[in-house]
Amino acid sequence: MVKLLMRQHQLLKYLVGGGLSAVIDIGLLQGLLWLGAPLVVAVSAGFLGGLAFNFLFHAHLTFQRGAGTAIFVRYLCVVAANYVLTLLCVSASVSLSGSPLPGKLLALVLVAANGYLLGKRWIFR
Repeated sequence: MVKLLMRQHQLLKYLVGGGLSAVIDIGLLQGLLWLGAPLVVAVSAGFLGGLAFNFLFHAHLTFQRGAGTAIFVRYLCVVAANYVLTLLCVSASVSLSGSPLPGKLLALVLVAANGYLLGKRWIFR
């Protein structure tokens, strides 16, 4: 019972970290656009800000392992895999339904599950 509660607490922290990362990503994007930054700069800054926060949050709070170089490299491998997974889901969705949205929604769930499981078992082991 204690292990189950600890796992649920860790999953909740993971989801909170992901939500905060999204807020940072979108906030930087919108803020920089409001300040007149070029779109590519705003999108890139948002993405990198959210990515950095996400990594540090999970390293120190969710999985409590620290943020070493090897851990960061594994993290980036999972980010790349999740990006490819997202592209595949969106592409399949466009082919099947003509819309990217169902694929993107499916990808969000799959990426969250994949990120959590690989984070727990490989990245922050």
